[in-house]
Amino acid sequence: MANKEVKKPNVFVRMGKKIKEVFSELKRVTWPTFPKVVKATCVVLVVVIVLGLILTGINQGLQALLSLITNIGE
Repeated sequence: MANKEVKKPNVFVRMGKKIKEVFSELKRVTWPTFPKVVKATCVVLVVVIVLGLILTGINQGLQALLSLITNIGE
């Protein structure tokens, strides 16, 4: 019974093949236009600012509540 092993290609051959696949995939990518990028960036910045303000408000409210609770006994 002959034991035939399937040899993998050289590591550099495999890396070269993978790099070719990546570049061929990048050619098929539909890149967004500049106005779309600016619009998406503005949306992200607005959402981050709004969530930051909401979390800051919650933090300040909880801090005031904790201050009231700890000052009850005094």
